[in-house]
Amino acid sequence: MRHLWVRGARWSGEAPSQGLLVPPIDAHRRRCGPYTAAGVLLHALVPGALERRPDLVAAHDIEIRTAAPDLCDRVPARRQSISAGLPRSQRILVPGPRRTLRIANGLAEFLRDHLRDQAGSAGSDGPRALVVEQVDQADHTDRELLTVLLRRLDPALLTLVICAADPDPDLAAALERHAALVEDAGPDGDAGLVGDAGLVGDYVELDGSCDVPAVREPYERMTSEERARRHRERADALAATGLVAPRLGAIPYHREQAGDPRATIDAFGYAVERCLVEGFHHAVVELGERALRIIEREADPDAWWRILHSTASALGATEREDAARALFDLARREIVDAKDRATAAYATAMLLVRHHDPARRDADEALAWINEAVALTSLLPDRRVRAFHLGFDLNGKALVVSRRGRLTEAYRLVEEAIELAERDLDPGEHPIHRLVLRANRAQLTAMLGRPDEALPDLTAAIEADPRYPDYYIDRGNLLCRLGRHDDAVADYETAMRVSPPFPEPYYNRAEIRFAAGDHEGALADLDYALELDPGFTVAYVNRAGLLAGAGEYGRARDDAERGLALEPGNAHLLCVLGQVATAESRHAEARKALDAAVDRDSGLASAWAARGVLAFETGDLEGAVADLTRAVELGEDAEDAAQLFTALFNRAVALRALGRQEQARADLLQALELAPDDEDVRRALDAGS
Repeated sequence: MRHLWVRGARWSGEAPSQGLLVPPIDAHRRRCGPYTAAGVLLHALVPGALERRPDLVAAHDIEIRTAAPDLCDRVPARRQSISAGLPRSQRILVPGPRRTLRIANGLAEFLRDHLRDQAGSAGSDGPRALVVEQVDQADHTDRELLTVLLRRLDPALLTLVICAADPDPDLAAALERHAALVEDAGPDGDAGLVGDAGLVGDYVELDGSCDVPAVREPYERMTSEERARRHRERADALAATGLVAPRLGAIPYHREQAGDPRATIDAFGYAVERCLVEGFHHAVVELGERALRIIEREADPDAWWRILHSTASALGATEREDAARALFDLARREIVDAKDRATAAYATAMLLVRHHDPARRDADEALAWINEAVALTSLLPDRRVRAFHLGFDLNGKALVVSRRGRLTEAYRLVEEAIELAERDLDPGEHPIHRLVLRANRAQLTAMLGRPDEALPDLTAAIEADPRYPDYYIDRGNLLCRLGRHDDAVADYETAMRVSPPFPEPYYNRAEIRFAAGDHEGALADLDYALELDPGFTVAYVNRAGLLAGAGEYGRARDDAERGLALEPGNAHLLCVLGQVATAESRHAEARKALDAAVDRDSGLASAWAARGVLAFETGDLEGAVADLTRAVELGEDAEDAAQLFTALFNRAVALRALGRQEQARADLLQALELAPDDEDVRRALDAGS
């Protein structure tokens, strides 16, 4: 059984074998912007779920409140960062571009569990279908959600019927893998919209979301004055409802068409800011670019700058750094305010130092821009304003200089920013800024080789904002480095609870489980991490290695190849590929992969060790000793006991085969120090005595 892909805008109306979960949903983003389709679905399901499973709704409060903001009065915020209660000027952490994937996975799990509950209840009607139309016109958030649902929902539980003539690449790949293609939307194409609900003729009431000729043509025949009046009335009616969702889609559209400059600026200003705060970066770009074509800077310079800054930030977040840079260059040509120019300089530095393409990162040019920002904010006359903005820029400069290897200077810059905040900000002012600085100081302290000294800062950041998940990951990693594995797992599991699902805590817990010998638990965590994000390359590395160690070579090879498709040339994955080929006696293929691995990363001990094993198996004993010696040296430098033990033992085997008994014995004795209870080493020592 498979999901269905209708290659067209709308469903033909022929009922699938399952009953419909809800009436067909129009996903056109012009209606409610981000999560237009998800919002309709949640409004249909959440009231019933609140009656039957309030615990399930509570477990997904963040996801539901994000995708359906007009349910916030019915779904209390159980997990909420302190930033939600701060003024906008103090909410400095803009969600990253992957937040919407977390939301999508949480919504998928809510829907799955809700449907399972229904399927198990008395009087259940059996499997259902969900029809989503006009997916080509959906916002990125809805298309991402549908991609996740196609991958994670069993069609026997809910069959998705996705109507899309030209889906984006990610959605198209999911449709091709998980859905059966239906070429036509029906004999009348888009006629399915027109008829059943009597929707013919009112293009404005449909928020411009229907281009069926019978709907569009009457609108085209109106005078421009009549069209403007109708749009204005529709915008006013939607605004009078007090609903949030139309303010992210339909209201900006209607204000734009009505031609009232003040109302248009206000509508776009609200939508852009709300979408940026939620991490809806693709929507910010679209809304912002539309707004910048309308708003004249001279008419409202503050609104123009706010929208430009938000749009450029969202462009950077969606890996369109050149377009973001162009907007900041435009701002520099237009504005003279010192604080705003400093903000543009800071943002330009961050584009340069964080570019998604590592080859295009330029820490030197970034340093020039961040120095300009620091120079400008140092001159701001107001003590409190200067303390915040200068501290922000010093923190940014710390990132730039750390990328240039100047960790001590970076630490000093963050210390200076902390001192500014403590001295010149009012008590309790800018709490997010303060905890960001402390968390960054912790990272630098650890990088400078003092991990134990870093813990108090991370603990302070967590105590200041206990429902922000990322600092639990940072502290867990630090605790793991200090050998406090149980405490690290506790932090990872807290991150799991306070956030919608994301792969990092499961990936990190898998490493601890593997080290403790719980290979089954580690594999389960890695499986789930990759279910959440099939693009999480490092999880393929670890799962492939775990599978190879368990002798599941076919699955290990599949993981290595999937990972290499995402990151060609990944040395760790090439190493696994070589190990698998060695185990399967495909020696030429193994040699090619392992040579590529050491060429790509000459410091990767596991690749040298694997190539040493291959050399031994193909009769090149001297080559085996040479490669294993390099693996031993790297293992000693990295203080990796397990890796060093294996390399020493294997080198001892190769040395013994060459007749170099004393050297072999020395390796075995060193290996025994690392693993005193290892029976293989003891037997090898006994055999050589």
